[in-house]
Amino acid sequence: MRFFVDTADVAVIADLAATGLLDGVTTNPSLVAKVGRDFKTVVREICEVVPGPVSAEVAATDYDGMVAEGRVLAAIAKNVCVKVPLTWDGLKACRTLTTEGFMVNVTLCFSASQALLAAKAGATFVSPFIGRLDDIGLDGMELVREIRAIYDNYAELTTDILAASIRTVNHVKQAAMIGADVVTVPPAILQALVKHPLTDQGLRQFVADWEKTGQTIL
Repeated sequence: MRFFVDTADVAVIADLAATGLLDGVTTNPSLVAKVGRDFKTVVREICEVVPGPVSAEVAATDYDGMVAEGRVLAAIAKNVCVKVPLTWDGLKACRTLTTEGFMVNVTLCFSASQALLAAKAGATFVSPFIGRLDDIGLDGMELVREIRAIYDNYAELTTDILAASIRTVNHVKQAAMIGADVVTVPPAILQALVKHPLTDQGLRQFVADWEKTGQTIL
């Protein structure tokens, strides 16, 4: 599974990229608004830090506008992945942009039938939103299972499942078990994956026992 981080904070992205665990980045208008900087400048800086796909979302909602904005975003760097909404115009824009050789992430996916359409339109990634489905009493992970089953039925569907709206460490584990190709997570969730109370307890014991030996390694 590939790990993407869901943020537009360049400093945070650079810190996480230094671990070697980061495969890409996703942004959206809400995340860009939080950092309060020029959108295209932020995207350019992120692409310089992370060689993998960097999703940058169009602001337009009509076909012509999405295609025009998508071309501008794709010109920023070779690893920009244009993000479009899962609407009829979004699917049309996806087809046009992928035909032109650009990566496209079709976002705001809430049903398996939507995901099937995104794959038929040539999407590089489809982003099912797990947490938002959980918020309304549905099972977000069941959607990932359905999409995985459908995509596995047809070899010609090459779209990657990018599990999004991840709220917990358990979401990451479940997505991996189901077979999502990518998970995009807030920085705090990515950092929380390493934590376990028994690891902390064991490390404290090892440190205490080592100090009793009176030795040093350096």
